[in-house]
Amino acid sequence: MERLQRGDLVRVTRGNDKGKQGRVKRVIADTNKVVVEGVNLVKRHMKATAQRAGGILEIEAPLQASNVMPVDPQTGKPTRVRVKVQDGKKVRIAKSGAEIVAQR
Repeated sequence: MERLQRGDLVRVTRGNDKGKQGRVKRVIADTNKVVVEGVNLVKRHMKATAQRAGGILEIEAPLQASNVMPVDPQTGKPTRVRVKVQDGKKVRIAKSGAEIVAQR
């Protein structure tokens, strides 16, 4: 079971966007990176095509997964995650004991 999943509410702990919160849009497991909504925005110069207009677009770039922490659902603070087996299924547990459930 992974520490971070798509839909998790996370807080950035390092970098230019330190302290910002957002939901995980995508997890890139092979490079250990995550894309978070509204965080690590970069400008891309896009050429116009038949499907979309051109111009300068702001998109979210991937962040290193070690630079974000899931937010504890009870306290609202960043937390470490442990995995526990309940009823034969693995669940992620925050430090407060609350189960971390991803919003999809």
